[in-house]
Amino acid sequence: MSNHRHISRRQFDRTLGLGVMGLGLGDLLAERGQASPLTGFGKAKHVIFLFLYGGPSQIDSWDMKPDAAVEYRGEFTPITTAVPGITCCEHLPLLAKRTKDLAIVRSMTMEGSSTGDHHCDAYYVLTGQRLAKSDIAQGINRKPRPDDDWPFIGSTVSYCRPTKGDLPASVQLPFYSNEFSGYVVPGQFAGKLGRAHESLLVRGVPDPKVKHGFKPREFRIPSFELPGEVSHQRIAGRKRLLRKLNAWQGRVEDSRQVDNFNTHQQRAFRLLTSKRVKEAFDLEREPESLRNRYGNTVTAQGTLMARRLVEAGVPFVTVHWRTPQKSPLVSTWDTHADNFFHLRTHLLPELDKMLSALLEDLDQRGLLESTLVLAMGEMGRSPKWADPRVRGTKYQPGRDHWINSMFALFAGGGIRGGQVYGATDKVAGYPITKPVWPGDIAATIYHALGIRRDELLINDREGRRVNLLEEGEPIPLFS
Repeated sequence: MSNHRHISRRQFDRTLGLGVMGLGLGDLLAERGQASPLTGFGKAKHVIFLFLYGGPSQIDSWDMKPDAAVEYRGEFTPITTAVPGITCCEHLPLLAKRTKDLAIVRSMTMEGSSTGDHHCDAYYVLTGQRLAKSDIAQGINRKPRPDDDWPFIGSTVSYCRPTKGDLPASVQLPFYSNEFSGYVVPGQFAGKLGRAHESLLVRGVPDPKVKHGFKPREFRIPSFELPGEVSHQRIAGRKRLLRKLNAWQGRVEDSRQVDNFNTHQQRAFRLLTSKRVKEAFDLEREPESLRNRYGNTVTAQGTLMARRLVEAGVPFVTVHWRTPQKSPLVSTWDTHADNFFHLRTHLLPELDKMLSALLEDLDQRGLLESTLVLAMGEMGRSPKWADPRVRGTKYQPGRDHWINSMFALFAGGGIRGGQVYGATDKVAGYPITKPVWPGDIAATIYHALGIRRDELLINDREGRRVNLLEEGEPIPLFS
């Protein structure tokens, strides 16, 4: 693999003076040389990652324990599914009909590698790399480090499988996980790979009528937005200015850096003017009936957008979960309070509707076999549901953080559906067979895309040879 040059984004924007046009996007869209051909491990060409931020309860969804005592099993009842012997929660009836597509991993764990903090756990899941113990001790104060963090899995895919056309290799929407709390979790950025492989962020548009809510069918891509007074003629003028600036820079800077700038700028201009790109992000092109089938929330419509993007050719799309806030701690899956109410009324039904719609939609379009779908969070929930955090409050008990067991759902991309992988103890507290770690999740994604181990070796800023996946093996889920 080639060495990576880390060029200052701030210096680039200051030198070119293009920030107001959103053309700072240019350095986010570099592509390296042609990747090696697929080696055929899996059948995936694309990945859709539904990141269920907050930590969904395993025992109330895909790993139910109806024979456990009530303080563990909770209020919900398991139902049979389309695959004999596999059960799931009664509030997932649509997905129950599509279990022939699903590989359900019940033995995900982070035991011994975290303190149960959302930031540390999200970093581990989103990169496949463990945080150092000193970082784990910082908890929510462990902020993203743009130049030194391990890269997000989507950024690694961008590095290994760059796109040739106008569309980026990795897109995240409708916002970064936890950004509205003021503590954006690390692991969502390109880190050591450099900003050239940063995912394109597509933001949901805030709805002033809904507290912490967003308009479900409106997304904004700031880098595609031109100020009203900036015409395409003015863009052409800016391009001429860039050529002059680069000619000057070429006399004082490394020529390879200038070549990279040229590449980045060209891609930025193509994004701003490409009809194909704008069409890919236009949900109004979808029938009303299909938009309703996914659901009328920003996360559900973001999932529909994800399908449009993989159909257009984007290799990796991430949808970060957020639902309109109804009471404390439930815009995500962090159900410390009123666990069963929130799961029953909106969290599980929304997941059921949008994920079943995605699988159905991909299948009908002949895209499921070439698209790996993954749905998981960064932790599970405590088997015992009397969370002490809400004692003495007006809220009903919920489930606390739990890193020792959690679930992951896979479908498509060569995955054999209708299977359960791993098992937990009688209260869904700890794996008792086939434990799976976040590094294994990352390895499974790379395996499905045919990304070889040697492609994950890079030179860091100090010239040292490092591996973008230090540990982990593909989970044997493939047909």
